[in-house]
Amino acid sequence: MYILKVELSFDSAHFLAGYKGKCSNIHGHRWRVEIEVQSENLIDSGQMDGMVVDFGDLKSDFKEMLDFYDHALIIQKGTMREETLKCLIQDEFKIIHLEFRPTAENLARFFFDTMKEKGYNMKRAVVYETPSNCAVYE
Repeated sequence: MYILKVELSFDSAHFLAGYKGKCSNIHGHRWRVEIEVQSENLIDSGQMDGMVVDFGDLKSDFKEMLDFYDHALIIQKGTMREETLKCLIQDEFKIIHLEFRPTAENLARFFFDTMKEKGYNMKRAVVYETPSNCAVYE
């Protein structure tokens, strides 16, 4: 099995509504995200002979996905008061609404699924919330 791994990072804020602890407050992370794609075989012709995929294409698609979340406040829909949300939007804050709670675990699955939808044969996605804590989705 051949495995390619790409790593990028982005900065954003989030909070965990309903959580009893520090993470219930808005706080930021430098999220480090690794993705791995896999293949039993290598391409055997053309300019990509001997490759699983073109690293440049993989990294470009990955970066495009993560750039959307960079320097944003990522929230689960329905977890912030409408008045608060309205003020933030009026002040031109970048707000991203998700259908799920923005935990490292859920983000790992979301990034995995998004890259899979782009046509990559995903092996895993790893999301680091801190330099030593991460969630893995395979």
